Amino acid sequence: MAEVGKGVNAGKLASNVQKRITRAQEKVLQKLGKADETKDTAFEEEVAKFNKQLADGTKLQKDFKAYLAAVKTMHECSKRLHDCLAEMYDPEWFGKEEVDSLAEDTDLLWQDFHQKLVDDALISMDTYLAQFPDIKARIAKRERKLVDFDSARHHFASIQKGKKKDEAKIAKAEEELGRAQKVFEEINYELQEELPTLWNSRVGLYVNTFQSVAGLEEKFHRDMGKLNQNLSDIMTKLDEQRLAKKGVTTASTGKSEEAANHNLSESASDAPKSPAKNEAPTVTNGSSDAELPPSVLYKVKVMHDYGATDSDELDLKAGDTVLVLPFANPDEQDEGWLLGVKESHWLQNKNLLAKGVFPENFTQKL
Repeated sequence: MAEVGKGVNAGKLASNVQKRITRAQEKVLQKLGKADETKDTAFEEEVAKFNKQLADGTKLQKDFKAYLAAVKTMHECSKRLHDCLAEMYDPEWFGKEEVDSLAEDTDLLWQDFHQKLVDDALISMDTYLAQFPDIKARIAKRERKLVDFDSARHHFASIQKGKKKDEAKIAKAEEELGRAQKVFEEINYELQEELPTLWNSRVGLYVNTFQSVAGLEEKFHRDMGKLNQNLSDIMTKLDEQRLAKKGVTTASTGKSEEAANHNLSESASDAPKSPAKNEAPTVTNGSSDAELPPSVLYKVKVMHDYGATDSDELDLKAGDTVLVLPFANPDEQDEGWLLGVKESHWLQNKNLLAKGVFPENFTQKL
């Protein structure tokens, strides 16, 4: 049995070698113009489109994998950034638990985004491109079978034109021609059916890929925007907490200084005073509540400098006193903002025209 197997393999090998030699000879004759070549312009156009489709699909797959790699890198960078914030965040600061929760939610959102890109786009792209190697191999096989068919056709024609008619050789050549023609036409028919269908399928791939990416990106950025807004709100509250603590400290310091000044005044008043000539009456820049317009609700003292960022805002310096006024329309008042006019303007001009809004947490009620 082993000997038989070796004989079969050797015979098949010899046959394949002979086919390659015959094909090489046929191609040489065709290039030299000594043998005509079967041409199929329509099929050649389909092959050109196939090659373009393969190149486009391969480039799309490569670029999409680079996009996925970038998403993964952004995920890793985002995770490190949020982990850094969570580690630095003191337990007594506002929203410690919320910051930790946001870090977890952000990490999960990135993971979900990356996985859905793989499931909804990359897998279908890989499946689409998996068709091409087999079809490419069959296109190459068709080309070889076409050369075999041309070679058999030329061989049959040369025997028929021979001076000595050998019916056995003619019959054999005709049989080989029929066999070569059948093999070629079968694979040629299959490819002519498949290639146009494959060419049209690229539209479905592009639609699926970019609809998936667009939809997933839109949802990802919408959800990420909500998480970012939550983080921004926490940071705002943390800053308010910081300013409130700073205001309490400043107020305590101010009270201590006021008490010290009061004690000094009392000590000075106990000391004997010598009469002064032509002593002028003491003038104060302050104003009593009785002198204030009836529309003033109360007074506040500015604890921190505030630079106006809009035309309807007051520019304040620490130590300024502001007369707080009611809003003409309560609906226009934003939370945390007051309307008022500097006391210095009122004392100088006796009008409330230079009014503006300012943040309440920069002041202390008197």
